[in-house]
Amino acid sequence: MASLFDTTTINGLELGNRFVRSATWEGMAADDGTCTPRLSALMEDLAAGQVGLIISSHAYIRPDGQAGIGQLGICKDEQIDELRRMTRAVRERGGRIVAQIAHAGYFANAGLIGQPPMALSAIRGFGKGPRRKMDPDDIQALVADFQHAGRRARDAGFDGIQIHAAHGYLLSQSLSPVFNKRKDAYGGTLEKRARLLLEVLAGLRSTLGRDYPLLIKLNCADFLDGGLELEDALRIGQWLQAEGIDAIEVSGGTVVSEALSPSRAGINRQDKEAYFREAAQRFKQTLDIPIMLVGGVRSVSLAEKLLADGVADYFAMSRPLIREPHLVRRWASGDRRKATCISCNECFKVGRAGEGVYCVVEEKRRRRAQANAEAKGVHH
Repeated sequence: MASLFDTTTINGLELGNRFVRSATWEGMAADDGTCTPRLSALMEDLAAGQVGLIISSHAYIRPDGQAGIGQLGICKDEQIDELRRMTRAVRERGGRIVAQIAHAGYFANAGLIGQPPMALSAIRGFGKGPRRKMDPDDIQALVADFQHAGRRARDAGFDGIQIHAAHGYLLSQSLSPVFNKRKDAYGGTLEKRARLLLEVLAGLRSTLGRDYPLLIKLNCADFLDGGLELEDALRIGQWLQAEGIDAIEVSGGTVVSEALSPSRAGINRQDKEAYFREAAQRFKQTLDIPIMLVGGVRSVSLAEKLLADGVADYFAMSRPLIREPHLVRRWASGDRRKATCISCNECFKVGRAGEGVYCVVEEKRRRRAQANAEAKGVHH
């Protein structure tokens, strides 16, 4: 019978358990996207916490794809050395790390990139300011830039790559009828909307070879009127499998999906956990490659049940590992209490304020404990 702490492999990449650190924007990179010692230390701590697979935050493949402050970049060769220090630190702790590569497209930060964001379609209504519609040359350049980013990731020592095609970023936009209104070879039918993503995958395979692990984060649905729906996402999953993707992390929602965003608040009961479980099970039933379930996983007992029921093969977490980087190690030791994350999303607010992402609740608890200890010391 399968166990959460089985040793498994994804295209030759051996993993010590079925828990994944889902890619999380950390806000800890330098202004030019270069990895910093603080970010490397975070990844090293996750490896020490026995996370089976660490996926680094969405790294922008070129400067005009940056979504937020302190975001990691993988857009120039000069960034490779610091990324290599990070992967080496993870490996020295026995960890495995994959680079998530992305372009924000419509949701790139105009203030940071210094120009209007480019998009498959220059639609209005989802953000302030103009967008620049991509022409065919832009699209081919983008495919090439994904290839260059993939080569940098391999050269930096990453164990694989995850393509970010979820949450309303550029490759997710290309799949979604609400964002992609093109009338050419890259828009209209589902097959045409999927063309860009499949070209990116083919380009990465041609650059990196068949033996290099390539994963993808894919929306099961956008949860927007007129957006991507599950049945179309399943068809895209079939095409990705046929073209050589090694595993799919099933997510959903976009940065403008409000209550149905990827990081939902108030996960305070087990019935609210794993909110993409039904979609993940459909992917599992439809495909033959490993399926990762993200979104509100908080209880090891629920993960065990979902594994036994054939819902998913791996269980990805973001916010719980912000508060408890050693959560997986705690569960492995026999302490099966649920994750202490309360899903308040305060961690991302401090990130947007330029402080880097951290658990505000845990930091307040730590400071209270320190103050109490100091008060007792004074009293004695």
